Amino acid sequence: MNKSALVTGGTKGLGLAIVECLKEHCQTVIATYNTTPPNVEFPNVLFRKVDVTDQSSCDELLKNLDDEGIYPNILVNNAGVVKDVMFHKMDRSAWNEVLNVNLNSIFNLTQPIYSRMRQEGFGRIINISSVNANKGQIGQANYCASKAGIQGFTKALALEGAHKNITVNTISPGYCQTDMLTSMKPEVLEQVINTIPARRLGKPEEIAHLVAYLISENAGYVSGANFEINGGLYSS
Repeated sequence: MNKSALVTGGTKGLGLAIVECLKEHCQTVIATYNTTPPNVEFPNVLFRKVDVTDQSSCDELLKNLDDEGIYPNILVNNAGVVKDVMFHKMDRSAWNEVLNVNLNSIFNLTQPIYSRMRQEGFGRIINISSVNANKGQIGQANYCASKAGIQGFTKALALEGAHKNITVNTISPGYCQTDMLTSMKPEVLEQVINTIPARRLGKPEEIAHLVAYLISENAGYVSGANFEINGGLYSS
């Protein structure tokens, strides 16, 4: 089967690692971005600018892909933001931005792509959540709420899509080697690492290889699951 994957937030961090991995398993990978343009090129990877919170922007992207004959049958919802602040100091804009980008935006791309998957009788959807969806984190009430919502969404859609050969799963990474963490002060980063039983940060490619498994034929019976990859930090 010709596999085309769409990865949101695919130009940096976990998203870029997923794109690099999936290009070995798919005929085409579409990597979207909004604020971070790509600084790499791959033969079978198309980078497309889109605002995942804007329905019209998402609709235009999918129409263009359809016109090019590369409508995705694999979707990785990875785009996300953080706006960390203690809840008693959090303003509505910080709450709304995180919920809109991390959770509400999932509707904009997933609903039309999922509908096409139903017609085709095949689909793979992977939603990127977070260890903090289950563990919680000080200063991240908005982020934790959005990532927990992703897990509930995954379980419901997995039930709806199972008889159409559509699998829907969640990956909940722990602390990984991304710019957000490695830019911390060394002493703060050391404190974070000391809380992880594995005593190291996760590698983005470790997350990416699980995505590759979940889109494979070997994972056709895996749906509605949440995969914790966090070095033993937390298990739901």
